[in-house]
Amino acid sequence: MRRKRYGAYTRRGQIPHQVSIDERPAIVDTRSRFGDWELDTVIGKNHKQAIVTIVERKARLTLSMKVIRKTSMCVTNAIIELLTPFKEWVHTLTADNGKEFSGHIEIAKTLDAEFYFAHPFSSWERGLNENTNGLLRQYFPKKCDFTTITQQQVQKAVDKLNSRPRKCLGFKTPNEVFFGI
Repeated sequence: MRRKRYGAYTRRGQIPHQVSIDERPAIVDTRSRFGDWELDTVIGKNHKQAIVTIVERKARLTLSMKVIRKTSMCVTNAIIELLTPFKEWVHTLTADNGKEFSGHIEIAKTLDAEFYFAHPFSSWERGLNENTNGLLRQYFPKKCDFTTITQQQVQKAVDKLNSRPRKCLGFKTPNEVFFGI
């Protein structure tokens, strides 16, 4: 098979107006304030349906919502719906380069927050979120068909995660740290 010799470089797979994680304020890395969130999606069997996961960096509080498709519109609406009740505690949002986050401008404007993107293939830059997705996979394994689960089941799993004591939080739960319970 021959390679194409000449031609334009395609930008079809890139998200416009991205702000790099390098430009994110240094305070985010210290985890000294509430309101810095990491975003990701957990994909179901056969890439049908997904779960949007949002994790607060300081308290490790997890928010999740099942979406019927991993499209930009579905994911954008889910993020806005999940974070609107916490709008005063949303300063920064960090996501990977998935096309599902191409609605980042609308999200940032609606939540009055800054939106940053990690470098491609650098999942360790959002390690907390990747770890949380692993914890969520205890309830919904890789081969799990997300068409058979409900939002109530997702919320029950998230409630268990937010009620689980964490060593990094001095054996407090994310709910205790975030809500001061």
